[in-house]
Amino acid sequence: MPMGYYIEYGGSYEDMMESFSQLALAFLLGALLVYMIIAAEFDSLIHPFTIMFSVPFAFTGSIWAIYLSGLTLSVNSGIGIIMLSGIIVNNGIVLIDYVNQLREQGMEIKEALIEAGATRLRPILMTTLTTMLALVPMAVAGGAGSEMRQPLAVSLIGGLAFGSLQTLLVIPTAYYLWDAIAGWIYKTIMRALHPEELAAAGEATAESAAGEE
Repeated sequence: MPMGYYIEYGGSYEDMMESFSQLALAFLLGALLVYMIIAAEFDSLIHPFTIMFSVPFAFTGSIWAIYLSGLTLSVNSGIGIIMLSGIIVNNGIVLIDYVNQLREQGMEIKEALIEAGATRLRPILMTTLTTMLALVPMAVAGGAGSEMRQPLAVSLIGGLAFGSLQTLLVIPTAYYLWDAIAGWIYKTIMRALHPEELAAAGEATAESAAGEE
């Protein structure tokens, strides 16, 4: 461009960028509220991160679904993506809640994760499929206003399909890693502040293991 000249986009493009910025703010507020609700439900600050770990994978499924269906990333598809942040976590809540119940009964973490994945597989698939099938008419129906309905439905269907599959793989892995990290941090702090209590707990564990043998 010659000196003194510049390009500025206006009109519909300017309105779209303003809408996207508002959607981004809505997503941040929604994610914060979801985190607060999960943290209050599980009485933990770590498990909400574990459950919400599936949200980025749901976004990936939405983007691929929009691309493969020939649609564009619009405000309506963005609304669908924001809705996913509150819908996809339901599967993780169902899974992690049962894992915690099994661990309270004395089951080891690996066994609890495997048992919860097998037991909660059917409820997760049922809730996901019913939601996806309810959105199919909106995704395939034509007529007036279909250009507004289809991106919303397609983004939700793609995100639910891919995110639910990843829930059974990613969330158990994240749960196991977070639990190991939290245990290491706890032992490090206890070793620094109360080494005698940690040593006594280790001796008690060793004695109980010897008694079982």
